[in-house]
Amino acid sequence: MARFSRAFSACIAHEGGFQLTDVAGDAGGETYAGIARTRHPDWQGWQWIDQGETDSARIQRAVRDFYRENFWARIRGDDIQRQTVANSIFDFAVNAGVGTASHLAQETVSAASDGIIGPNTLKKINRRSEREFIAAYALRKLAYYADICTRHPAQKKFLLGWLNRTLDDAGIPRG
Repeated sequence: MARFSRAFSACIAHEGGFQLTDVAGDAGGETYAGIARTRHPDWQGWQWIDQGETDSARIQRAVRDFYRENFWARIRGDDIQRQTVANSIFDFAVNAGVGTASHLAQETVSAASDGIIGPNTLKKINRRSEREFIAAYALRKLAYYADICTRHPAQKKFLLGWLNRTLDDAGIPRG
């Protein structure tokens, strides 16, 4: 079975580590370790960050707990057999939302698409060849990002990062 610690390590690297950012044009606004204040204003870590605490064991633990509860648990990461598959779904859930990541995973395995990874979807994910799932899921993610850029041209500045993230999750070397 997949392990949260491995998926979290890969994902937090994609999110830029444990740092506070505010990138112009990013709909998330002020973000700490990938947690956007506009989307998660009630996250307990904001109180510590507002007091100047940005690099402590307490805040790092709060980030890990947040990711485990809001993303890993919702994609049923502990029940996914292959680590690379769990990593890919988890990372995309963090980047695009659990519903979007779940829909695309369901489409990848020809499951009913309701945006919730339940027992039927999980069974199909675990039966699918790892290589086939990762490749097909990556193509769906790339199409999703291209669609964002078509609908919202100002988001094109994030496209290269999204593409690199997708290639990393798929294990495709960049060069």
